[in-house]
Amino acid sequence: MYQRRALAAFGALSQETRLHIIRMLVVSGPDGMAAGSIAEKAEVSPSNVSFHLKELERAGLITQQRESRSIIYTANYDALGGLIRFLTEDCCGGNAEICAPAAAAAVAACCAPATKEELQ
Repeated sequence: MYQRRALAAFGALSQETRLHIIRMLVVSGPDGMAAGSIAEKAEVSPSNVSFHLKELERAGLITQQRESRSIIYTANYDALGGLIRFLTEDCCGGNAEICAPAAAAAVAACCAPATKEELQ
């Protein structure tokens, strides 16, 4: 991931509602969520959620797919993984073994379901 792309992603994630949305989409997995469900769970208006979804999509962090009359949004796991790799690519001055425990913990945490408190 290039620095310009990382800056766009961090910019999109630096807003509370968008961060909440991306975390909900990560939890929802490959099935994603309909825009109306996202608005309801995020407790924002449909027009407000539409604005935030556009920003996340512009940053490449989410994708959308039409299913009948709904638009389903999913997290772009490749982009999110790229962002994590961007942050850690020069970890510990090139001594990857130092970062291995942190990377293993991050992978384990990725697979565990988030609690309600973690999503808030």
